[in-house]
This record gives sequence, structure tokens and C-alpha cells, in this order.
Amino acid sequence: MNKKRVIIIGAGPGGLTAGMLLASKGFQVRIFEKQDYVGGRNGPMKINGYTFDIGPTFLMMKFILEEIFEMAGRRIEDYMDIKEVDPMYRLVYSGHREFFPSHTDRDYTMKQLERMFPGSSAGYQRFLEREKKKFYKMIPCLQVPYEKYRDLFSKRIIKAAPYLDAHKSIFNHMKRYFKNDELRISFTFQAKYLGMSPWECPGIFSIISYIEHDGGIWHPIGGLNRISQAMAKIIEEYGGKIFLSQGVKELLVKNKKALGILLENGEKILGDHMIINADFAYAMNHIVNREHLTKWTPENLRKKRYSCSTFMLYLGVNKQYQDLPHHNILFAEDYKKNLIEISQTKVLSEDPSVYFQNACGTDTTLAPKGKSTIYVLVPVPNNTSNIDWDKEWKGFREKVIYICESKGGLKDLHKHIEVEKVISPLGWDKDRFVYNGATFNLAHNIRQMLMFRPHNRFEDIGNCYLVGGGTHPGSGLPTIYESGRITSDIIAQTDSHE
Repeated sequence: MNKKRVIIIGAGPGGLTAGMLLASKGFQVRIFEKQDYVGGRNGPMKINGYTFDIGPTFLMMKFILEEIFEMAGRRIEDYMDIKEVDPMYRLVYSGHREFFPSHTDRDYTMKQLERMFPGSSAGYQRFLEREKKKFYKMIPCLQVPYEKYRDLFSKRIIKAAPYLDAHKSIFNHMKRYFKNDELRISFTFQAKYLGMSPWECPGIFSIISYIEHDGGIWHPIGGLNRISQAMAKIIEEYGGKIFLSQGVKELLVKNKKALGILLENGEKILGDHMIINADFAYAMNHIVNREHLTKWTPENLRKKRYSCSTFMLYLGVNKQYQDLPHHNILFAEDYKKNLIEISQTKVLSEDPSVYFQNACGTDTTLAPKGKSTIYVLVPVPNNTSNIDWDKEWKGFREKVIYICESKGGLKDLHKHIEVEKVISPLGWDKDRFVYNGATFNLAHNIRQMLMFRPHNRFEDIGNCYLVGGGTHPGSGLPTIYESGRITSDIIAQTDSHE
């Protein structure tokens, strides 16, 4: 039995994935979490009988989760009940026109396309055919580490190269399939999952919309936070330990090698392998001493590009909107202008785009009987904008509620709110320890991907590893799970050679 000690800073989905896989291999896993719950941004928020996911509400690529559980010797269905969401979402354009794509009924999706965008179904078929090839070429490239420049010239990368489309944005890439701009937006808004604009996000990521249309979108009963809770349970089943409300003050380093951690309570914990699952840039500014950093110093990190932030409303309401689907995306009248304001001019939009989750039709466990949770997310500039959220949040909240009511169909929403929690970009930064409030971490432009992203085996400090959205392969739950898998594989291989 392997007795090597693994210390993980943070119980987010990446740390939990790595911890679960390593614990199943016999490593002694200890996770130290600053908050009083597991999951990080994939954790639960409970308010007076209502349960909300703090962050992600879309589960895609369920097969990755199933594979990871199987690698840990477990079956996902023994820990949670996962339902497919159909239709996948409701897209609301200007003039209140609506599109309801379905993964389970492709013929229905095709009919909708022809009704709304005549002649577009042929492009949709081409989209499915080519993006399928791209997906199967790309996935192997995202499941391995990139530690040396020669890794960029591996056989898998060379085979995928004709499909990368990295020289153009995903919006421009979609022109090969669709003529209508609104239809292109319908297949590129997924760039916001990475905190980017479709006009800036590399064409590589067109596979995200294919993943949705081919594999669907899923919801674990109880919320996506159930995944984190299941992983934590498996870690403990294998003898691992998770310490909540135990913040890490400093990574202990000697001769450029990580030896352990210093807790905020003054206790020192030593280990054989250290994994950082805290927000990467936050950790480099607050947990790792500047003297130990060469490449990823606070000064260099300030020069990097970061994702947008999000303005969040968590609303417990004393009614149900049974006529509305699970996921709802309300596009701004001028969507491109809205995204320019988010990522370039960095001002609050007069007409923002809004996403809200209305989970009551899928999951009755999230709210008391006859009531429901309404989760609202609005992409906004990160905190490099210098927006005064202490001053702006109330007025912006009113605007968002009005859009949900008038455009989203949540009639008289403001009259039915029983409980409410707001998280602004300032809150993400100060209370949730997210650098610049950039909820999707480092941006995913070409110069910050693969070899050019912080490595899973941390370059600056020996015996130290990274998981989460700030390392390869990037942000979003499936890729964060992959970061945990990649890092756990590196540690297991390193340990076997010692």
C-alpha cells in the first residue's frame, strides 16, 4: 500500500478529482479548505430551505465524469441521480424570438432551425459532421500534460492540426456553416463558459457547442454541487481526510522544493506531494512567497489576460414557473456591443445579456414544496474595470430583475422573492478569493493555452502541482476534472519511479 502523503490546498472540483484518484491508488490524501464546505465554486449555497449551486449549472461530457469515477473504482450512479435536461436551453433573441435546441430530438431541432432560419439545416448537418471529427482529434490533446515545447509537436497535435481553427475566432469559424449572425451566436455563446467573447475566443472551442448538441446537458438531482460532495465521500471512503475551515497561509518551500503547508492557525503540515487547487493567481499572490517564484510572479501575472467576471443573483421564490425550461439565455439586443463592453471598454452594459436557471421542473429537491430557486448569472467586466460595485450593485440588480421579468418570462419575479443572495465581482474577489473577480480564471487565448498555461507540474517549484481552471487544460467542469486526472497521473508516475 502506497503511504506517500499528498496535501491538497483547496477542495474545489480539481482538487477533489485528484484527491479521489490518488486516494484510490493508496496515497494518504489530506485536503485543507478555507471555506466551511467542499466544492469551491462547485459547492452548495443553502439559504432557509433553498439550495443553489454557487457556480456551474451546466454538466456536459458526462462520460468524463463516469470515466474518472470508474478509475477510482466507483460507479457514479451509486452516488447521485443525473437527469438529462431537454430542451438543452431556451435562447431568446431580440423581438422575444425563441429557439429551443434539443439533444434527444434532433429532428425537432432541425425543424426549428428551418422555421427560424430557412435553409440552415444543411449547415447544421455539416456542423455536426465536421465538429465530430474535430472533437475526436482534440480530446486526446486535452488529456495529457504539456511540459516542454516539443510536446506541441506530438503526433496527436499534428493529427489534430487541420481541425484546430486556432487562426480565427469561433464566431468567424461558424461562418463556414451558418449565414445568419443570430444563428452563429446560438452556436458560439458557449465562449462565455470560458469567460470570453465569441469574437475573441479561438476557433478551437467550437467543439463546446458540438459537445452540447451531440452529448446533451445534464443535471444531478440536488445540483451540480452533488458531484463535489460525492468525490469528497469517496476520498473519505479510501481513508483520505478533508479539513474544512482550515485555510492555508503559506506553501512551505526549501531549496525550490515544496515540503508542506503552514495553516492560518499556525500549524505546519508536511507532505510528499503538494497540489494547489486555490485560484491560481490568488495563490501566487497570497499563498506562495514571492521569493520562490520565477515565471509566475505577481508582477508577471498582472500582465496576463483574464476572463470576465459575473454578477450573481440567487433567488428563492414562493412560486414555480413551470412553463419555463431549466436553462434560459437572454441575449442583449446588441450582443456584440455587450461583449465589447465586458472585455474591452470594461463598462457596465445598459442592455446586458442574462442567463437564468429555473430548475423546478427538473429538480424538486432544491426548494420547499411549491417554491423554486432562480439562479441568475450576468457576464460583466472583471475588477480591472475599477467599477465601484458598492455603488452600482443595487441599480444593476434592479435592471437584471426587470430583464428577467420582461424578456425572460419570470412574471412579477420581484414580488415573489423570499430569500436573496448577491455576489458581485467585488464579492468574488474579497469573499471567494478569486483574483480580479475573474470567475473563469486566466483567459483562453492561444498564448495562454497548452504549453503556455501554468503547467500541471508547477514550473517554479519542485514537488508542487496544479489543478483547476488556472492550469491546463483550462476552466469549465469537464476540463477541470481533466486537470485533476492529469495531475494525479503525473504524481503516480513520479512516485513509481522514486
